[in-house]
Amino acid sequence: MNYFIEGLQGSGKSTFAEKLARILPGYTAVKEGEYSPVELAWCAYVDEAEYQQILDKYSDIRNLIEEKTFAENEKKIICYTKVRTDNREFYRDLEQYEIYNNGVSFDEFRSVILSRYRRWTGNNSIFECSLFQNIIEDMILFRNVSDEEIVDFYKDIKEALEGREYRIVYLYSNDINGNLAVIRRERSDDQGNELWFPLMMSYFDGSPYAINRGKKKKKDLISHLEHRQQLELRICRELFPDSSTVIISKEYEIEHIGI
Repeated sequence: MNYFIEGLQGSGKSTFAEKLARILPGYTAVKEGEYSPVELAWCAYVDEAEYQQILDKYSDIRNLIEEKTFAENEKKIICYTKVRTDNREFYRDLEQYEIYNNGVSFDEFRSVILSRYRRWTGNNSIFECSLFQNIIEDMILFRNVSDEEIVDFYKDIKEALEGREYRIVYLYSNDINGNLAVIRRERSDDQGNELWFPLMMSYFDGSPYAINRGKKKKKDLISHLEHRQQLELRICRELFPDSSTVIISKEYEIEHIGI
């Protein structure tokens, strides 16, 4: 069996994945930014020529980059946020090679996602937000894709996953604003300066979705997250009814949810 832990930002996905790994001996929790056979968030997706250009440009940390690089067919996947360097330009540069946020054409985006799900053959893995969050955020915020088109895309994803043993655990947020408040406090520095939320608002404000609709306030972000959660729950309900479990975020005993 494999587990996809899904839910909104601040719903407690990382904590849940860690707890699940502790009670399931032999399972591995794969977090965002780490190499994953099914997810490319916070990873650069490049060809050989692009990879060599990156190594040449950042030759002083070449060994660090190579340690966090994985080959898949003719592509290289660089887990760049796991490379430790004081050169901030490196992170800004590598971000441009992500497939998300309209970084590639929709045809390539679709092809990459479906082909990786089809090739995946592993077991005993716990994936953190590797099925919904990054894919759906990309399609809503950057590609102007309708809900119906997103549901249709997930029909193809379900087909690509056919024959795999997996369960989706969805952490439902009944207090999105409260969850955001918690994560804002947790991801602040020792002086109380927020580190995460300004980046989140910048990401949202800079999206075509927000720009075209004039939505650049916190309440607009929360409205978007409410919509996204309802869409994700709909996908669970309509497409994965026998392989998904919905629980209330932070109101559960993991030993008692029957997984």
